[in-house]
Amino acid sequence: MEPADPALAAMIRAMRTERGMSQEDVAGAAGLAVGSYARIERGQSNPAWTTVRRIAGAFGVAVADLAAAAERPAR
Repeated sequence: MEPADPALAAMIRAMRTERGMSQEDVAGAAGLAVGSYARIERGQSNPAWTTVRRIAGAFGVAVADLAAAAERPAR
């Protein structure tokens, strides 16, 4: 299994906090268990493509936008 991408985990966490959402909010909107979502956000789990799509949907963004944000260099 591929290791989790820390940039994706950090971007997901940043998007959640920017929106004032809890982990429970995002997990519920994405149809995920809170523990599963928390592991993704901590970079302990590598999410499947469908899970990334569901998380992006919970934030109201396109997967491409989420991916582009995760690929930008940290400032």
